[in-house]
Amino acid sequence: MQVISRRMMLGGTAALAVAATLSACSKPADSKMSDGGDGGAEGGAAAGSVYFLNFKPEAEEAFKAIAEAYTEKTGVPVKVFTAASGNYEQTLTSEVVKSEAPTLFNINGPVGLANWQENASDLTDSEAAKALTDPSFALKGEDGKVYGVPLATEGYGLIYNKAILDKYFAMADAKAKSVDEIKGFAKLKEVAEDMQAKKADLGIDGAFAATSLAPGEDWRFQTHLANYPVFYEYRDMKATDAKELKFTYSDNYKQIFDLYLNNSTISPSEASGKAVTDSMAEFALGKAAFVQNGNWAWSQISKVDGNTVKEEDIHFMPIYVGVEGEEKSGIAVGTENYLTINAEAPEEDRKATLDFLNWMFTDAEGAKMLVEKSVVSVAPYKAFADLKPADPLGKEVLDFINNGDLYPVNWVFQTFPSQEFKNQLGQHLAQYASGNEDWNAVKDYFVSGWAAEKSKL
Repeated sequence: MQVISRRMMLGGTAALAVAATLSACSKPADSKMSDGGDGGAEGGAAAGSVYFLNFKPEAEEAFKAIAEAYTEKTGVPVKVFTAASGNYEQTLTSEVVKSEAPTLFNINGPVGLANWQENASDLTDSEAAKALTDPSFALKGEDGKVYGVPLATEGYGLIYNKAILDKYFAMADAKAKSVDEIKGFAKLKEVAEDMQAKKADLGIDGAFAATSLAPGEDWRFQTHLANYPVFYEYRDMKATDAKELKFTYSDNYKQIFDLYLNNSTISPSEASGKAVTDSMAEFALGKAAFVQNGNWAWSQISKVDGNTVKEEDIHFMPIYVGVEGEEKSGIAVGTENYLTINAEAPEEDRKATLDFLNWMFTDAEGAKMLVEKSVVSVAPYKAFADLKPADPLGKEVLDFINNGDLYPVNWVFQTFPSQEFKNQLGQHLAQYASGNEDWNAVKDYFVSGWAAEKSKL
C-alpha cells in the first residue's frame, strides 16, 4: 500500500481530492462491470436487487434511509444488513455462501482484498470510478484495473469537549490556558493528569472516557492507536509495508495507552469489560473531557439520551505519542471502507448494484443524502464538490486536511497482517490493563505476531 503525502491527497482541489491510494490483487476479465444498457436511477428499474452488507453500525439507520429513498425512486429493492462491531469478516464469510449473498460489500484495505479477490468485480468502466477526482484514489490491481472505490475519507484523533476544557483553563493553577498550548505528548500528559486530579471540581469522572477493551470493542486501540507506532516506523524506514517490524515506537504506544488507562472514568482493570458505546455515552453525558474516536462518532454522541455536549463544543485535537516534531502533526486521515460488487452474484443483481453504487457517488441526490445523513463528510468524487460536511467533526476533518502546516498521520493499519493479529493484540492490551501481563508481553507479541501473520500472506 502506498502511504500518501498531503499533496497527493489534496490533488487539485483541497476540499475534494481526499482518499487513500490502494493496491490489490487482480480479478479475471470476465467479472468486469460496465455501465450501459437498461436500469439505474434515471434509466428505469433494473430487474435485480441490491443486498448491501454494511461495515459501520453507526451508519445503519442512515443507509437504510438512503436505501428506502433509492427504492422509492427506482423501484429496485435495496436490503441493508449491518454486521456487529468487530465481526464484519466473520459475517461476510457466513453471508457470502448463502443463496441470497451480499451484492455490495466492504473491503478493509489490500489485506482484506486478498481474502476476497475472487468476489471482487472489475469496476474500471463504472461511473463511480470515472467520477473520482483522481484515478489513483481507486483500488487497483497489478493489472491496472479498478476493483473497489472508496466510500469516504475520514479522520480520527482525540475528541474533546471545549466546555469542560474551558472550565479547566479558567482555574488559577491550570497547566495550560488554552487548547493551543497542548502541542505534543508532554503537555497533553501534564494537562490530563491535572484534570484527573481536579475531576471533582470539574464535575467529571475522568479526563478520558473508558478505554473499551472487550473483545470486538477494542479496535480503537489495537488498530487505530496501534497505527501510530507503525506509521512512524514506516516513515523511518521510508517504507509502505514490511514483513517484519522492530516495534521501534513501542514506548510511545505504551505511554499514550497508559495515559488513557490511568486518567479515565474507570480503573484500568475494568477496561476489559467496556464497549465503545460505554465510552461514547460517558463523553456524551459530560463525564469525560476526552475520547479517542473518529468523525463518525458525532452521530453516536448526539443521539445519547441526555447528551450534554453541544455541537459547537465538540472538536478534534491530534493524538500525541511523544515523537519528535509531532507538534506539526494533524489527526489521522484515511479510509478503510472500499466498496466492491460481488462478482459471484447473479448478473441482474450485479447490474442493479452497480446502478445503486453509481447513484450514491455520482448523482447529486445520492451524494447529498450521504452527506446530510452524516455517512460521508468528505468524499473524493465530483458530485461532492459543493457539499459541506453536515456534522461538526466532519467539518474539522476537512479543516485538518486543508491545513498545509500540519502533516497527516496516514491510515497504515490497512497493512496490518490480519484481523487475527489485531484481535490477539487487543487481548494482550486487555491483559496488560488488568495487570496480568507486563508491557514486554505486548511488545513481544507485536513483533512475533506481525512476522508470523505476514509470512502467511
